[in-house]
Amino acid sequence: MKYVSGPYFEPDFDPVLDRLGTPGVVVDNETREDCSLVKVDSVNRDGVLLEMVQLLTDLDLVIYKSYISSDGGWLMDVFHVTDQIGRKLTDPSLPGFIQRALLPFQRSGSPKFTTCLGNVVGPGGPDVSDCASLEFTVHDRPGLLSSITQVLVDQGCHVASGQAWTHNGRAAGVLYVTTTGADGAALHPSRWARIERLVNAVVDARENVSGERRWVCMSAPVRGRVHTERRMHQLMHDDRDYESGPAPTPVDEEHFCMGDRAATAARSVHRTQTRVTIENWEERGYAIVKMTSRDRPKLLFDTVCALTDMHYVVFHATAGAQGPLAIQEYYIRHKDGRTVDSNAERQKVSRCLVAAVERRASHGVRVEVRATDRSGLLSDFTRMLREHGLSLLRVEIKRQKEEAIGTFFLVTDTGGEVRPEALCAVRARVAEMGISLDVAKGAPGWPPVKKTRAPATSPADQERPRSSLGSFLWSHLGKLSNNFGLIRS
Repeated sequence: MKYVSGPYFEPDFDPVLDRLGTPGVVVDNETREDCSLVKVDSVNRDGVLLEMVQLLTDLDLVIYKSYISSDGGWLMDVFHVTDQIGRKLTDPSLPGFIQRALLPFQRSGSPKFTTCLGNVVGPGGPDVSDCASLEFTVHDRPGLLSSITQVLVDQGCHVASGQAWTHNGRAAGVLYVTTTGADGAALHPSRWARIERLVNAVVDARENVSGERRWVCMSAPVRGRVHTERRMHQLMHDDRDYESGPAPTPVDEEHFCMGDRAATAARSVHRTQTRVTIENWEERGYAIVKMTSRDRPKLLFDTVCALTDMHYVVFHATAGAQGPLAIQEYYIRHKDGRTVDSNAERQKVSRCLVAAVERRASHGVRVEVRATDRSGLLSDFTRMLREHGLSLLRVEIKRQKEEAIGTFFLVTDTGGEVRPEALCAVRARVAEMGISLDVAKGAPGWPPVKKTRAPATSPADQERPRSSLGSFLWSHLGKLSNNFGLIRS
């Protein structure tokens, strides 16, 4: 990968050279009626694609379709987006915010941005620099989060925000913690070490499997933390959650043909298995990763995050959807220049990509919780769920002004569907604590997919020319633009 750098030039004197250091960001509201096009071009530095997708996700934007090209030391990306309410992007300050957020040396001085949902976001996501962090990976079981949060309450700590995921029998979490006491000892490193030991003891006391792996780490407040959702992927990957289950199923190549038959078949999918195929294009020195899965929010972020943390560089990519079926194609190389050479490596990369998609594909009933933020709130709520025989599949909690907001995906302790009467009983009990609970409508974890009509293509349009990289990519991108619907990410 080529890196480009140079001295600063005032835009009035040399705008071309200035672009070598400053990303160009354009929000186009004219090309399409149903969404905005966010166009970004910049120097292709390490990790910039993930930062870009992460930033758009943090801004509560929905990425429906994307085209990515970053060969030759320069990056040019186009994202089709709306806000969470389905509107185009009309805030005139948004392009400037995105531009400054993509400049690492300007991040400390960049302003905050308030999203359509009222979330205040900085260049690196929500600011948690004043919070300690509790991270854990452990065998999943009922009551796990309740036990951990009770330890924090007993030690005078309050969970300000965080997330917890489960996948393949494993659980991981990142909780951002503040202290409720005013004494100076609250910030002493020994305080965090003690809490880490106590959480470890709680986890260890409830393990029934000899030699079961687990990991707990409590760290003091610090600036520059890894983005929370990226950190969640890293924790579960390091915990090897991808090793369980059968080998990934190869993709159905018909879904990568842009004819009406493939489009009709894709729209008829009600429950889609995540599939991955990896093949090498030796002539151009790329590994081609093809993926199909159920379309859902943040899908593009999860996939790019997995590839980045496995040290693969995305040179070209397209992402879109046929009805409820998300279709992604990536042209990658390892940082050392290799493709995906061996069968063992292909299997591992395929498993890791499937795991990255499935971790956030939570099932169960989704409930939205709101309450005035206070110490012990999360512990009280999770204890109530535990007393009613309910378990957590995925959790996201945050603070908005003086209010705590949480999203919880619930099943019974045996993994079954939660009955309506159980939810009514929980709602009544938590209402006594000042907590409002609402059941989200629609399929759990799968918001409605925005549908578009795919025009017919001729057989000639379905051919894949490989005479040159440029003709191949632009031909392929053109077919995707005309035939793909919108991928929610």
